[in-house]
Amino acid sequence: MTARRLDLRLPVSRLRLGRIERYVLVTQARALAMALAVISALIMLIDFVEVSRGVGSDVDLSAARIFGLVLLKSPSVILQLLPFVFLFGSLSAFIGLNRRSELVAMRASGISAWRFVLPAAGAALAVGVLTVTALGPLAAAGDGLWQRERARISGAVPGARQTTVWLREGDDQRQMIIRAGRQDRANARLLDVTFFIYANGDDGRRTFTERIDAATASLSAGRWRLTDAVGAQTGQRAVRYATLDLISSLADEEAFEQFARPQSTPFWSLPGQIRRIEHAGFSSTAYRLRLQQLLATPLMFAAMSILAAAFSLRLMRLGDLARMSAAAVVLGFAFFFINQFSAAMGSAEVVPPFLSAWLPPVLTALAAFTLLFYTEDG
Repeated sequence: MTARRLDLRLPVSRLRLGRIERYVLVTQARALAMALAVISALIMLIDFVEVSRGVGSDVDLSAARIFGLVLLKSPSVILQLLPFVFLFGSLSAFIGLNRRSELVAMRASGISAWRFVLPAAGAALAVGVLTVTALGPLAAAGDGLWQRERARISGAVPGARQTTVWLREGDDQRQMIIRAGRQDRANARLLDVTFFIYANGDDGRRTFTERIDAATASLSAGRWRLTDAVGAQTGQRAVRYATLDLISSLADEEAFEQFARPQSTPFWSLPGQIRRIEHAGFSSTAYRLRLQQLLATPLMFAAMSILAAAFSLRLMRLGDLARMSAAAVVLGFAFFFINQFSAAMGSAEVVPPFLSAWLPPVLTALAAFTLLFYTEDG
């Protein structure tokens, strides 16, 4: 009879534990949404002022137009600060549960803190995967569009400064160094452009073979279309062309994105971008670092969630909860600055990109697990 009663009670106990975990997850989701709203509002406000003083001071833009540019610019910054969203949101959620003595009731009933901390960390891990695979590419596309819109608007201003553009592309047989005095991003053209063409020998040496000067160069269907061009091969007279086509290894949409910022390159495009840059003979360290940072993002989110929980599980009657919460915030900022410092070291090729990207999240996760073990098991 007793065994039968126990068998009947087990599903009820499991059901209650499931409800508790779901309750903690819902509480954390609400706190994360609030933290995300606050941080997003601050970032968009700062970006609105920055765009108004920058682009808006050059041309007359309406408030709606400026807000549209902010919507393109802000998401990439918001995603960069998402670890703080998980730190502040999780800290707020667990402190709220602690103040209402709900954590006390859970732990007094024999439920381990791991039973509701790990699901919260798992949810943060899942959000991190979603951010990297879906939200990140959208934010990168918006950042790239913002860069193009800013260049187009600034380029429309009389007397705007034009900077020299250098590109390089090629394959195993040929390398081309491209120099453009100006660029017309609105019409996807390079102006006052010069092509320096080199042939790759079997021994790996490059031999200069031809120089071509052209008024404009645009990329279409895998070919550079040059207008009003003058070309001269080594030891031969110059030849003038009304139009001249050169085979290119770039896709049409990559004419101006071959060397775009790593932050403007979507996650799914980074491996191909790395191959193209290395194939052209450039260093891909910044792009490799960006790829590894994106892969480590879910771990960082989960580590920040566990770190916040570990600092907020102290019982209210024992005091020092405010001090522990402040310590969690300070430690979170410390790990963020370590992450930035490590990224700078990786960009300078002092440490490998893999180590530079993964070391801060791993350290954060180890510190969070250590604190949680100490808090839960003494």
